[in-house]
Amino acid sequence: MTGTQLTDTELAAQPAAYWTGVAYEALIAFIRERQAELGFTQPQFWLLRNLSENDLSPDGQGMTVPEPQQAMHTYIRPEDDLTAEAEALVGRAWLRRDGEGRLWITEAGEEARAGLKRHAPGIRERIHHGIDDADYVTALKVLRQMIRNTSGDPDQGLS
Repeated sequence: MTGTQLTDTELAAQPAAYWTGVAYEALIAFIRERQAELGFTQPQFWLLRNLSENDLSPDGQGMTVPEPQQAMHTYIRPEDDLTAEAEALVGRAWLRRDGEGRLWITEAGEEARAGLKRHAPGIRERIHHGIDDADYVTALKVLRQMIRNTSGDPDQGLS
């Protein structure tokens, strides 16, 4: 279908599951490529966010790898190895491990997390180029209704 201009009638007959899957893979690949260009992986960023009291951590306390892995269960990909990603962050001194095996974000890790987070608007801007907010909101409302129509919870995993 590359390069094919479909009519509205043809688009209305397209399978949503196919297109949501294609969109998901394309968006994840794009985001991960941009992050790799900046010197980090998406799972590393997620670890930093989950360990930062200035972001997703409710209390800033250290965690063992299974704890953030559980927190990320709705969006972590099967190929993501959080143990290896955590070790890479320990090697960069962005995380430290205590005697009980808990990971803690370091000052350098907090600075890195904040710096990495500043790139998110630029990545979002590239993804949303040529799409006005009203169309984007409509697309999300349609997807959320499809989730509800299939007995799903459109808010599962949102934080």
